[in-house]
Amino acid sequence: MRFFAAVLICGVAASYAQTPEVPHKMHFAGMSLTIRDDARREIQLDVDALARPGRYFDMKIERAKTYFPIIEKIFTEENLPLDFKYLCLQESALVPDAVSVSNAVGFWQFKDVTAKEMGMRVDDEVDERMNIVSASRGAARYLKQNNTYFNNWILALQAYQMGAGGVRRTVGDKYNGDNHMLITSDTYWYIKKYLAHKIAFEKAIQGEPKLRLNLYETSGKRLTLLAGELPVDEALLQEYNKWAKRGLVPDDKRYAVAIPAGTVLADFNNLVINSPKASKAVPVAKANIVSNQRQRINELEAIVAGQDETLISLASRAGIDISRFIRVNDIAIDHEVRVGEVYFTEKKKKKNARGLYKSKMGDDLWGVSQQFGVRLKNLKKLNPDINEGLIPAGTLVRLDSKNRITIEKNVSPAPETLPVGDSDLVAELSNESFTWSAQAQSTPLVASKTIEERKNSPTKDSLLNQPQNNIVTNAPETQPQAIEYIVKNSDTLYSIARQHGATIKELMDWNKKTTLSISVGEKLKILKR
Repeated sequence: MRFFAAVLICGVAASYAQTPEVPHKMHFAGMSLTIRDDARREIQLDVDALARPGRYFDMKIERAKTYFPIIEKIFTEENLPLDFKYLCLQESALVPDAVSVSNAVGFWQFKDVTAKEMGMRVDDEVDERMNIVSASRGAARYLKQNNTYFNNWILALQAYQMGAGGVRRTVGDKYNGDNHMLITSDTYWYIKKYLAHKIAFEKAIQGEPKLRLNLYETSGKRLTLLAGELPVDEALLQEYNKWAKRGLVPDDKRYAVAIPAGTVLADFNNLVINSPKASKAVPVAKANIVSNQRQRINELEAIVAGQDETLISLASRAGIDISRFIRVNDIAIDHEVRVGEVYFTEKKKKKNARGLYKSKMGDDLWGVSQQFGVRLKNLKKLNPDINEGLIPAGTLVRLDSKNRITIEKNVSPAPETLPVGDSDLVAELSNESFTWSAQAQSTPLVASKTIEERKNSPTKDSLLNQPQNNIVTNAPETQPQAIEYIVKNSDTLYSIARQHGATIKELMDWNKKTTLSISVGEKLKILKR
């Protein structure tokens, strides 16, 4: 009997060590999803990475146990499906002061303009993007607002990352109102990433939290005085209320102050986990062989990440502080270090004169930017048709904006094939010019086909498949048409911009506005593309 009990215990422990398996069918926000095998394989890789046993995974589980009850209460009040709570794990790992490379801040990673549109206060005294109550309510309103265009929560989820206008331009209205969706490898990467988070954490967050946060609504008080009244440690109160930048709860409205109770965990509010086992995971000799390597890429110095290195250890070897290291490498503070990847010690350049690169299996834009020393934001501008996430193998990635190759209108070129060989660079650019269509996803180019054959090849039509890349002609560009819009009583700049598939910045630029304020009856100019 003892032997049987021991085997049973070991079996249970082994089952917990295994990562969840991606199902063929699942439910999300009242919708039914069918996940095709090609997508299941992709999502499973993310689930395996997310649910890898260790302190980082355990800490995210503890944060979820602490914050999810608060988020669920707000979503219930806002009539938003509770499944969206997992999106907060994807966006910020539930760290209140997380900041992205694009300067999005807080639990739900809002940029300041959008946060203000959703009713949050963002200024020198207060940043409600770091307040779990305010930010979660803003996220609920933003998601519901996006869903008014689609009546489809999957598309509303996609719009959280690319905007409702972007989804409408990319997908159209063919899935509006659908309650069943097919998830394939062509599904937008952000949706698959979300599904991986839901699957990885759904069953792991059972049980009581070690740290509880009680909410106390007040206004016009300093945290110092509040700590004495409650009572609670002042340093802890400030740590869990970073949204009050100057330690003051303003008196313009009532704010929810988080009061920590229970066991306060080390690293609970840190994206970088100081794991005690990082230094002993592999023999020192093996780690040093890799970590001592230095390279010159695009005339810049770079170091190579060794086994079990952290951002802190890499920044130390680079000889710069962690914040600068993050900026020059276009990464976030929760970036997972890639063993064998190069990391720069100085700011990357805007281009690489070598021309074009033909992607390999497993490439993404950030990896290409590191491989050739080109800033990620410039690489995105040079390749507007390539999405984040994995790039299809064989896709041409432009590294330089100078010389381009064009196909003249109505001219059938001589048969031409892309070079095939050991080099990943497909061409040294000449004085010709190459025009890329500004669409959402590139298509792998097949070396054995001519350019004209590739242009006429059939495309796939599956869920959320981005329009494929075409080689276009030098036809004259059509000028955008201007229309006049009269502001109505319930309008905001945000709602008007989304209604016309534009951004708030574009709307402000077209009308030379310097503030977000508008008045009923005001006439706004809108350019239709």
